[in-house]
Order: sequence, then C-alpha cells, then structure tokens
Amino acid sequence: MKKEITILLADENKELLQKLKAALEKNDNFKWVEIATGGEETLSKIESLKPSVVVMDVILSGIDGYAVIEEAKKKFAKSRFIVVSSLSSETFVAKAMNLGVDYYMLKPASAELIAKRIIELFTVTTAEVKTEIADTKKTARNKLLEEKITNIFITVGIPAHIKGYHFLREAIKMAIENPEVVNSITKKLYPSIAERFDTSASKVERAIRHAIEVAWNRGKIENINSVFGVKVYSNNEKPTNGEFIALVADKMLIEG
Repeated sequence: MKKEITILLADENKELLQKLKAALEKNDNFKWVEIATGGEETLSKIESLKPSVVVMDVILSGIDGYAVIEEAKKKFAKSRFIVVSSLSSETFVAKAMNLGVDYYMLKPASAELIAKRIIELFTVTTAEVKTEIADTKKTARNKLLEEKITNIFITVGIPAHIKGYHFLREAIKMAIENPEVVNSITKKLYPSIAERFDTSASKVERAIRHAIEVAWNRGKIENINSVFGVKVYSNNEKPTNGEFIALVADKMLIEG
C-alpha cells in the first residue's frame, strides 16, 4: 500500500488546508496531497486528479459539499470520501452517509486521526467500516439529544450547577432509549444512574426531585407549559420525578 494513496483536501480555511497538507505529506503511505477551496474547484480537481480519497468539509462556497459528493459519485466513482465538519446534527450526518461517504468526522480532527482513517479505508473490512459509521451516527445523535434536553432545562429554569441537572438529563436519555424504564424508576432507573455516577440510588432520587423543585420555585410555569405546547401544570401542581422524566422523554420521541 506504500505510496499508493492520493489525497485531495477541500475546505474554506486555507490555513487549515496548508497545515493538514504539510502533516499528511510526511506520511509514507501517501503518494501526493493536493488542496482545493470552494465547491467548483473541488469538483474540478476530483475530475482532473482522480484522487484515491477526498477529505472535505460540506460547508463550501459556490457548490456545497453535498452537491460535490453527489456529482462526483455520478461521474468519478473511484474516489472515496471522508467528511470533516463542525456540523454535528444527525440530519447532516445521515445526509452525507446516504450519499456514500465512508467516514463523517467532527472538527477539530487531528492530522494523525485523519491519516489513520484514510489508511483504514483501504485496509479494513466492510463490516468494520459499517461499525465505524454506526458509532459516528450514534455520537452525533447523542450530542444533538443532549443539546435539546439542555435547551429544555434552560427554559424551565433548572440550573446546570446542581447534581440533579446531570442525573435528570441521564434519566431522560434512558427513558428515550427504553420508555419502559419509567415504570421501574426505583428498581432500574435510579440504580443505573447511581452506578454511572458512583453514588446511591436514594441520592439520585433526591437530587432529581430537588432539580424539579428548583424549577417550580422559580415560578417559570408559563415557560414549562410553553415547552410542551399545552397547559400541563399550574402554580400549585408539581410533577413527580417519573412524570417529568416521562413527559420530556415523550416530547423528544415525538420530535424524532
């Protein structure tokens, strides 16, 4: 495999391109490394140079990266693609994967890691590639889910510095993965969270209850109701831990 792999790097950041090019050129596995900025230039160089692999961002001027990949796949099928982007939403990852991208990496990604992924493209089995893709999708999905839960917590007034904030976020994620766990909140959910955070189930229960009480004591009932789109609670009503966890988890599941 030595000196057989040719690489085209595409990104709007010229300084980043030069640094990455210089680093990859030191690798004995790579025959040459070229760079491109903008979608049109990237597509043109794929056609003229026919690189083994294109390492690119999807945020490109002119023609975006998705269009470049789609067009290149139609006309120049030999090139493989690795996306390195700051776009972490599952929607962006899925779109790239559906176009036949081999890896989707999140910025910042080191030259060493990119080199490793490039080499793997030409040495790993199909099963290993599929596993890597699945792990990437899961990471992006988890990050997006945590962002959504955090936005809800900010809206309803649950502060990030209290322990219950982190326990409650973990509980909601577990309820999304397995809705039935809410029916076994004492036997399964609290002990599972306690094990992950090296604490006791009773402390998890109390901390989550305190987090919910803080939100209600701050009097943001209108905000809480607005999150769910209907009037769920009044000032005199406060949900149990299980009710609140189930309510937020259901909202996340409905929103996909």
